[in-house]
Amino acid sequence: MSRALTRSKHSPIVRPAGQPRIGLALGGGGARGLAHILMLEALEEMGVVPSVIAGTSIGAVFGAAAASGLRASFIRAHTEETLSQRFDLVRQLLSARADPVVKLFNLLPVRSALLNPEALLEIVLPSGIAEDFADLPIPFAAVATDFYEQEAVVLSRGALRRAIAASMALPAIFQPVVSADRALVDGGLVNPLPFDIITDAADITIAIDVSGASRRPDGRNVPTAFEAIVASSQILQRSIVREKLKNRQPDIYVDVGVDRFHVLEFHRFRDILAAAAPAKTALKRQIDRVLSSVTVSETTAVEAPPPAEPPRPARRLRLALTPRRRKDKR
Repeated sequence: MSRALTRSKHSPIVRPAGQPRIGLALGGGGARGLAHILMLEALEEMGVVPSVIAGTSIGAVFGAAAASGLRASFIRAHTEETLSQRFDLVRQLLSARADPVVKLFNLLPVRSALLNPEALLEIVLPSGIAEDFADLPIPFAAVATDFYEQEAVVLSRGALRRAIAASMALPAIFQPVVSADRALVDGGLVNPLPFDIITDAADITIAIDVSGASRRPDGRNVPTAFEAIVASSQILQRSIVREKLKNRQPDIYVDVGVDRFHVLEFHRFRDILAAAAPAKTALKRQIDRVLSSVTVSETTAVEAPPPAEPPRPARRLRLALTPRRRKDKR
């Protein structure tokens, strides 16, 4: 990592006085989730510090970074630097002679998946991310799926990187993360936008949806086998999000609108960030509207208008002390 990226990478965790508790949920969506960076920038620019964060899949990656107190500008710079060196990264991943392959690939037995998510995170995660949930300055939860029990698992204690790896372990691409005899895979299979798990811990919930729709390939009407495998999970995630929103709504919901990008097109990170710019503006507008509404409501409750004909001060004091002896002596 360049020396420039090691400076001022942490934000002071200081919430403005009177700010309501903000819960932030970052959804899964593969490369589309790079748009989360701009959403974190929007919060930082508005001085909004989340009180609790939840994330699924790539949302868990950026959620953990934010919960560790890393500045949005540092997260963006690190991500751009890492992905701009994609050819070096691909060479590390694919070269049979490269040392990282020993950790990243599991070619034997054949039934294993392609990549070890924990080893991959060691390469791509920025420095400064906490090692354990207990070290986080902002409470955080990652969502994974128990493969055999077919249910959501909310991870909020223990080793942080292991939890992130479990949350992003898309079947067939990443091998499951085994924890307490459970095989954990991508949380997007059960809860791709986990705003519901932080509702009780927040006054205002913000949900960032990057699940998107399946992109039609240029010049073809039929997806390849690999496209079908990867995109099928996105179809599932999109359906789950739609059903969740029918039953429960976060206070602020942003559909980032990055459908035209494939979930594995991380090399198009600059295009994805540019496409997410309107959503960043929309998020800031919604936050301003909601916070203004909360402020107005609180001000109205505290500074209620006085009665049309207030009683005289002496009588008001006497009535407050002995309310049962009130008599009209006029």
